[in-house]
Amino acid sequence: MSSAICMKCTRPVYHAEEMLAGGLKWHKTCFKCNLCNKRLDSMNANAHDDALWCKQCYARKFGPKGVGFGIGSGALGMDIGEHLGNKECEVTNKPLGINN
Repeated sequence: MSSAICMKCTRPVYHAEEMLAGGLKWHKTCFKCNLCNKRLDSMNANAHDDALWCKQCYARKFGPKGVGFGIGSGALGMDIGEHLGNKECEVTNKPLGINN
């Protein structure tokens, strides 16, 4: 009788130690979030691309982004794209049309 292979450690998973998520089997000790390493259970586990994620990390990594999707306007960045090579824009806190 063959056993399934754990997606995290690639060792055989036997019936007494298996946890199911995303149609795949995992060891109880390997059933952790791929990002924050938090222990998971059947209520907070999300499987995506053969990896496990807690609900918070899954939403952060794969969920919608922007205002109105849990991030809020307080977390908006002032990124002008320097990491993409954009040097033309300049961000200031002065109102438009006022010369000092």
